[in-house]
Amino acid sequence: MAEQPTLTLNDGRVMPQLGLGVWQTMDSQAAPVVATAVEAGYRLVDTASIYRNEGGVGRGVRSTGIPASRIFITTKLWNDSHGSEAPALSLDHSLGRLGLPAVDLYLIHWPTPARGRYAETWRALIALRETGKARSIGVSNFTAPQLARLIDDTGVVPAVNQIELHPRFQQRELRAFHEAHGIITQSWSPLGQGTLLDHPVLTEIARKHDRTVAQIVIRWHLDLGLGVIPKSATPHRIRENIAVFDFRLDEADMARIAGLDDPRGRLGPHPDDFN
Repeated sequence: MAEQPTLTLNDGRVMPQLGLGVWQTMDSQAAPVVATAVEAGYRLVDTASIYRNEGGVGRGVRSTGIPASRIFITTKLWNDSHGSEAPALSLDHSLGRLGLPAVDLYLIHWPTPARGRYAETWRALIALRETGKARSIGVSNFTAPQLARLIDDTGVVPAVNQIELHPRFQQRELRAFHEAHGIITQSWSPLGQGTLLDHPVLTEIARKHDRTVAQIVIRWHLDLGLGVIPKSATPHRIRENIAVFDFRLDEADMARIAGLDDPRGRLGPHPDDFN
């Protein structure tokens, strides 16, 4: 396998660019899925308290015999734990389930603006970083105005904003904001929840490179400099999704995929409406 690329966060720490997402993976299934991924070469696993599979993720990592310190683990704070005190308790519960003393990255899962507490919650995450229980901190599903408020209120810039991003919903304006402020963009649902796998443009590019459409789309994220966390529970697809480091897309490929962007392409909820 070619050497895997990494991304340097604004706090100086390094994060693998490609990882495994485990959304909708049952806890009982998470251990073998994570073990398969780690054995295939993945070094980042992305979970969340609301996924209810942190225990399985921890068991999967331990089963490989590879030190946990070599696997970058991300988890997330759920919406019902916003505030100044609840995040610390929630992180302790996550660490207990994972069987870890600290996570590499702790994210506010959604801004939940109707609750009006995401800035207060961000201050709590800053405190958790200072304790060492969260080595890096960031957010997920935040808009540019919400990010600007965090930065203006605290002076601390999130290391990562994990957002829905795929060829049909490319988030160019938000990516530009991230780049201007030193925030890593990490893509969830990078394959468009399977809706892109028979797209004729992507199918044609896949034939050109003798690759699968999923590999083409993952390579597109990598070539844009994005973090990407494709989800799969199928062993051969887990291995297939990481076999993307020995080729690159050319300018014509990138231009054709850029043309697939659609302002109506969002599949998940809008962050302003999800509470």
